[in-house]
Amino acid sequence: MTLEIALVIVGALIVIVGLVSGITSLWLMVKYFRFHRRENSLGLTGMQIARKILDDHGLGHIKVKKTGSLLFGNSYSHYFKTVRLRSRARHEAGLTSMGMGAQKAALAILDKEGDEDMRKRIRLVPLVSFGPFAFIPLILIGAVLDYFVLHGSGICTLVLGAIGLLFYVYAIVLSVLTLKTEKKAQNRAYEILERDYHITDDELSALKELFRLYNIQYINDIILSSLELLYTLLEIAIAINGNSDN
Repeated sequence: MTLEIALVIVGALIVIVGLVSGITSLWLMVKYFRFHRRENSLGLTGMQIARKILDDHGLGHIKVKKTGSLLFGNSYSHYFKTVRLRSRARHEAGLTSMGMGAQKAALAILDKEGDEDMRKRIRLVPLVSFGPFAFIPLILIGAVLDYFVLHGSGICTLVLGAIGLLFYVYAIVLSVLTLKTEKKAQNRAYEILERDYHITDDELSALKELFRLYNIQYINDIILSSLELLYTLLEIAIAINGNSDN
């Protein structure tokens, strides 16, 4: 199989996975807002349920704050000892709000318990978040150094490109670890809400459906990132082959 054919195949896979991801994202959005409008049986906002769960588990020092950030969204920060909730999840007593507040509080519980996967995630969060963005800049820096310092040797581009590639691949692998801890926190949230707060079976089923869609979308993103990396590598390989032929 030639590199050009491989590039076409990978490009087609990117389109297919992108379509699946778009459909999943749309369905997730529909469920997200539908469950937001449905008041939970506890009558508690996302902030209130997160605060109660944290306090019940000896985590009164963990803050619950509103976030308007697209980067963080609904999240838990080990470093800032904070559960962050978007405005709607924080202030509304919808089913989605309850689920988000409980799941992010459950991440703090895993942190307190010293869960092994959670410890790995905490240590490697910066790399997972910013590793993929280092790939192209490192290649560009290498190309500039080769052109102006080493007069077109290509060594810097090769070395820095390889380092950037390692960052990218490592970030993709670690994204799987992030998904694993998110699923653990989801299961812990289901357990707490059912055992301690006696939510209805219908509510529990709805939350599982919502988070299942989140997990599918996360997997789609991992696959899409992997394919995009492969596509970029094939483009580089084709360019190198072209230069060699010339």
